[in-house]
Amino acid sequence: MGSIPQTRYAMSSEVSIAYQTVGDGPDLIFCSGIFSNLDVMWEEPHFAHFLSRLASFTRLTVFDMRGVGLSDRGSEPPIIERQRDDIGAVMDAVGVESAIVFGVARAASMSMLFAATHPQRTQALVLYAPSVKRIATDEFQDAMTPDEQAAFAARFVDEMGTGRNVSMQAPSLAEDEHFVEWWARFERLVATPSGYRELAQIMTDLDVREVLSSIHVPTMVLQRAGDLIVPASQARYVAEHIAGARYIELQGNDHLPIAGDSDAVLDEVEEFVTGSRPVPNTSRILATVLFTDIVDSTTHQAELGNREWKRLLEGHHAIMRRNLTRFEGREQDTAGDGFYAVFDGPARAIECARSAMADLGLLGVEIRAGVHTGDCETADGKCAGLAVSIGARVMARAGPSEILVSQTVKDLTAGGDLRFHDAGEHELKGIPDRWRLYRVEA
Repeated sequence: MGSIPQTRYAMSSEVSIAYQTVGDGPDLIFCSGIFSNLDVMWEEPHFAHFLSRLASFTRLTVFDMRGVGLSDRGSEPPIIERQRDDIGAVMDAVGVESAIVFGVARAASMSMLFAATHPQRTQALVLYAPSVKRIATDEFQDAMTPDEQAAFAARFVDEMGTGRNVSMQAPSLAEDEHFVEWWARFERLVATPSGYRELAQIMTDLDVREVLSSIHVPTMVLQRAGDLIVPASQARYVAEHIAGARYIELQGNDHLPIAGDSDAVLDEVEEFVTGSRPVPNTSRILATVLFTDIVDSTTHQAELGNREWKRLLEGHHAIMRRNLTRFEGREQDTAGDGFYAVFDGPARAIECARSAMADLGLLGVEIRAGVHTGDCETADGKCAGLAVSIGARVMARAGPSEILVSQTVKDLTAGGDLRFHDAGEHELKGIPDRWRLYRVEA
């Protein structure tokens, strides 16, 4: 997705509900639950990929539910009945009489309530990690004890804004420093501490079991087997009590659908919506990946303020793209102050990093860079795989104004003008073995 879609507002009673519409195809109304802020979700590559895939086979309308992100809370608590009404208000604003409704986690409950009370407006229902009841009772054991739920809710509220909650929400990304930093900022922009406390209490009191038997629309329930927040048994309960529902259990322990193998989730949704799975255009190639980011970006943003920081980022992006064009690099992703690009040779990647570093220095911007060459899988023009992860981890080890490269890059540039200094062996987070890295001589 090249740019953030325009945010508009739907009126639901006296409450303004923020929404965006993008793509072309069957109408799909999507809510990612508590963790939603339309202005910043598109900044993060995992989130942007998830939303872009949905928009590739639907006319996607995504909205912040009442009480989070850019939407109002209103004068009364954001209980699911009011949030249910907001789905209809968004559909009215878009001019959609009926649509596929996709609710993630906390948003699944209001989506189920909408489908049960407005079947004529619900073409189909997609539920990811749905929870029907948080506290166990004698007749319902697939939930937490009161003490366990109280401890969970306390942690949920106390950790908001720190990024520490990633270890529960997305364990596969818990060691990704850039994601954790972004997530902490995202949490602060989703709701205030009192807002999280209110949402946690509503979640604790939740019990929508009686709604399930009243849902009579085509339904698919998606769940990851090792989800640390919503047990798979709850999702199975949901599917078993909705007539004709299809239950699909996927591998992984991430609660966030954007983390882990998000394409496995999206493939199921695409087949459910369109009747067929995507046929990826894949191949394997040897490619060089370059990762860069701005040193101490959080500090700079705090010092400059949002307006000046945005101006600086625009200058940074322009310089990076100019150098990518000059050295025949292909931009893959841009996440805030970071760039990920692919080259067909390591020397050009290093020279691109050098040139961009010098140009950005004139703006008073200092970056670091990491370069690795390896076997990549390409799909729809994007490179993925272990080599990409290694490149990102190599960059994370670089210091200010430093270009670090892997042994493979050094070996492939042997005999040229580039000079390297041994930077020692390192453990790269999430990557097997130890890796010898080299510092490019200035």
